[in-house]
Amino acid sequence: MNTDLLIVLGLLGAAIVMFIANRPRMDAVGLLMIVLLPFTGVLSINEALAGFADPSIVLLAGLFVIGEALVRTGTAQAIGDMLNRKAGNSETRLLVLLMIAGAGLGAFMSSTAVVAIFIPIVLRICRNTGAAPSQLMMPLSVAALISGMMTLVATAPNLVVSAELVRQGHAGFAFFAFTPFGIPVLVLGIGYMLFARRLLPDRREQTGEQRRAPSLGEWAKIYDLDGRAFRLRVTADSPLVGQRLEGLNLRKEGVNILAIERQGHFATDLIRPSGATEIQVGDVILIDVRMSAERMRSMREEYRLQVLPLAEGGFFLDRSQQIGMVEAVVTPDSPLVGSTVLQARMRAEYRLTAIGLRHGNTVVGADLLEEKLKTGDTLLLTGFWADIRRLQTDGRSLVILNLPAEHADLLPAAGRAPQAVAVLALTVGLMISGIVPNVHAALIGCLLMGLFGCIDLNSAYRSISWKSLVLIVGMLPFSIALQRTGGVDLAADAVVALAGEAAPRVILAVIFVITAMLGLFISNTATAVLMAPVALAVAQEIGASPYPFAMTVALAASTAFMTPVSSPVNTLVVGPGNYTFGDFIKVGVPFSIVVMLVCVLLIPIILPL
Repeated sequence: MNTDLLIVLGLLGAAIVMFIANRPRMDAVGLLMIVLLPFTGVLSINEALAGFADPSIVLLAGLFVIGEALVRTGTAQAIGDMLNRKAGNSETRLLVLLMIAGAGLGAFMSSTAVVAIFIPIVLRICRNTGAAPSQLMMPLSVAALISGMMTLVATAPNLVVSAELVRQGHAGFAFFAFTPFGIPVLVLGIGYMLFARRLLPDRREQTGEQRRAPSLGEWAKIYDLDGRAFRLRVTADSPLVGQRLEGLNLRKEGVNILAIERQGHFATDLIRPSGATEIQVGDVILIDVRMSAERMRSMREEYRLQVLPLAEGGFFLDRSQQIGMVEAVVTPDSPLVGSTVLQARMRAEYRLTAIGLRHGNTVVGADLLEEKLKTGDTLLLTGFWADIRRLQTDGRSLVILNLPAEHADLLPAAGRAPQAVAVLALTVGLMISGIVPNVHAALIGCLLMGLFGCIDLNSAYRSISWKSLVLIVGMLPFSIALQRTGGVDLAADAVVALAGEAAPRVILAVIFVITAMLGLFISNTATAVLMAPVALAVAQEIGASPYPFAMTVALAASTAFMTPVSSPVNTLVVGPGNYTFGDFIKVGVPFSIVVMLVCVLLIPIILPL
């Protein structure tokens, strides 16, 4: 063992110790290694910095941006809502659908982001069904980790291993090269978690009750809004066509126009009504009314309006991404004190509509518009979220008392989900076809996401996990340094010696175990950086194809089920699931063994040695 190798191994050992101690941060360790490695004389500073120009780094950054666009447009949330509807009250069906959705979505975006998206959805489902979060959070994390075995772009280790193949003169992995292994593991994972969830205790009593924000549906019941909301389509022969809202004077009749749905080029636009808004044929008017059923029928006939069905839950709850509600209290020095709701001119002043009023705990009924406001009264206002946020900054006449639970789920790019899905499909299609390199396809996807308004530049930069990228860049030079100093060959000899004269499957199993165990102490990305060249050297030494050995490293790097610190995915669910360290060992270790056996069995069949 030469001096240069000893120095490089010393630096690598120091990096691993710092990773385990988590001091300093992982990205700081990466930068430190970039600075120190050139002093060994094994690498130049240009070679130490070469990782910043590596296509896999740019590809990974692009995938972060595309994943964030899916979150901002509500694509991921829509999957969660569909999951809630399909599962019904069956906890078994819920677990199966949750794992399929988590693994499927994680195949195209960050698994950490997938878990972050699904945690509030799972908690909401648990509140509605009475299920214990501890029974569902670990299946969610397992599915997210399995998603790394689905596609080339699902997780950073896959890209690292594929890039190492290319660097050594081989073709990289295809987009779906991982899928034949990921699907069987997912099926086994679902079956295993259906059994293993019994090992997870119900710890709901330890989580405590927290104050929960009211929902829009709860306000609709409290303020008796049932039967007051209508969606009316303007027909071609309606006398309203071509008229401005300011000339209709419907407010005094008890009709509040909240919004207008109008068909655009690519999607239906929701328009904020104003006096100058001109009604067009096909417009769908969203109104809140306070009039008798007979008068309402007469008005529809007079204006030739077609009634359209409301979504389940009533009062435009399906439009909660655009239209919201807020409870606001009348302040003691407010000029609104003593005036009626109609005289308060909420629409003119705040562009919001008063649809409910409470004196203390008493809800005002049909005479809302003529009711005089008093200090301390609570008004229920509705309108576009942008106008509600504007009211938050006012604070003089009205002070916001409550925002609904839906406010936390607002999407910055609501309504752009079809465009986001189309761009994702195009990006994946380009990657699969090979018309352009993967990194080129990802950059095209990023630009199209921005062009269609799915994400803006500031959000795109914020979405990139620079910590992860700097870590990878900082660890990549070790691969070159260890190869030049003979460290990779030494490690390969050790693996072969450890396996002895055993069959190639045993060697694959040894590589799998070493990779998985190393991943307990350092990030799976850093593990892939270190183990990929070793695995390829082992393949060369025994005269085998490099692909089974590279695939073993990639799959083992995603087998991070054993401890809560093996992956950020596991760490995220510890709190919501109220898990202990022992819970992960009890459930994760047996499943890791199952995954290893499946991979060692399948890899030589699908990727011949």
